[in-house]
Amino acid sequence: MSASAQPTGAEHDTQVRNQILRQAGSIALAVSPFAAAFGIICAEADFRLIEAIGFSSLVFGGSAQFAAATVLADGGSVVAAVTAGALLNMRSMAFGVVMAPALKGSLWWRGVVSQLMIDESTAVGSAQKDLHWRRYGYLAGGLGVFVLWNLFTILGFTVLGSAGELVVTYGIDATIPASFLALLWPRLDSVEQRVLMVAGAAIALLGAPLLPAGVPIVASALAVVIYRPWRLPERWRTS
Repeated sequence: MSASAQPTGAEHDTQVRNQILRQAGSIALAVSPFAAAFGIICAEADFRLIEAIGFSSLVFGGSAQFAAATVLADGGSVVAAVTAGALLNMRSMAFGVVMAPALKGSLWWRGVVSQLMIDESTAVGSAQKDLHWRRYGYLAGGLGVFVLWNLFTILGFTVLGSAGELVVTYGIDATIPASFLALLWPRLDSVEQRVLMVAGAAIALLGAPLLPAGVPIVASALAVVIYRPWRLPERWRTS
């Protein structure tokens, strides 16, 4: 490509921005059926609509919401529900470490944007190389999911009362891991990263039948401790 054909700074920024928005939009759409399923669960458990919306706006964490709502629906205590949700949201601390360099600002600002600290926003943000675009990706992913998650919670609660089986029947539950893989794949450009991916996946698979829901994903982070990538041969750290 000739120098004259190189995109200008503004054109490059537009291309990157559009790419991030497509990533954020696709992953927000992928999780929307689960928000509808959550709304259905809340309706079947005789929650009020405002309570379902409160879960999706304030807790704003799919696995934590499902865990807490299920405990309450089964007659469990508020303490048990909060504990279940908190355990599943512990992984947000790791997300915070990953995204902290891109989210610098006042204490007030960091407090506000931390509400968007979920798997999807972290996935879109961490997929970008530049700190500026990591920040943009995090916000785009987080806000996109937040809006659609709440809209589909309302839709599930008010309209789709008997459609809970659609998620499994049509394999919609496969869209989330597929979306994450699409974001992750371009970054697996070294043996080091591939080793960690395989090790983390193995830990999660082995733990799935033994550990509570959500815990195997957290446990997969042990791959970093086990393999200590900083001690791998230098030749493994390049593609």
